[in-house]
Amino acid sequence: MKKSTKIIIAAVAVVAIIAIFCGVYFANRPQAQAGTKAYTVEVKDQDGNVKSYSGKTDAEFLRGLMDELAAAGDFSYTGSDGDYGLYIESVNGITADYNTDGAYWSIYVNGEYGMYGADQQPVADGDTFTFAYEVYVAE
Repeated sequence: MKKSTKIIIAAVAVVAIIAIFCGVYFANRPQAQAGTKAYTVEVKDQDGNVKSYSGKTDAEFLRGLMDELAAAGDFSYTGSDGDYGLYIESVNGITADYNTDGAYWSIYVNGEYGMYGADQQPVADGDTFTFAYEVYVAE
């Protein structure tokens, strides 16, 4: 076989592998649900106190829901955008500073530790989101 034919076959194989990986990613990425959805948002502070919010939203992702709650006035958050999306620094005026004491705000979705940040976490009808103040303790 000629050297140029081997190069062409290798290039086609690489393109095919990339196409397969892209297909798998797009098939498995979090999907947003359009339309009005019921939700519950809970904020669990460092003392274990919980404040709950519930209602309906058209937001497709959690950050949009957070913005809606903040605009309503009884919920607030601050954060910074980074390589992985929104890093939540404070919720309802309570700041979690990881660099000081290992504290951070975690996101739970329907009782399970969230796999996505607020920017990528889809909102589905009936979801419960919990923002929990947690402290990392090295073992």
